[in-house]
Amino acid sequence: MNPDDIRATVLRILHQVAPDVDAATLDPAVAIQDQVDIDSVDFMNLMVGIEEALGVDVPERDYPRVASLDACVGYLSAGSR
Repeated sequence: MNPDDIRATVLRILHQVAPDVDAATLDPAVAIQDQVDIDSVDFMNLMVGIEEALGVDVPERDYPRVASLDACVGYLSAGSR
């Protein structure tokens, strides 16, 4: 998958976890949890959804590395799994 496809997948799953989130208002460089009303369980559900959708493994120890949209896309694009 290319970075645009990964970004679209992450945003789709974020919308499933937090339906009220408007992707157009997200700053891709700022941690998602700092911008939207999701707790750590919701963030974990986001990561599980990404893992299932993309067939990847994002270890919990790497969650800080995927905190923002840009960081998440970069991590997944680079294959840092």
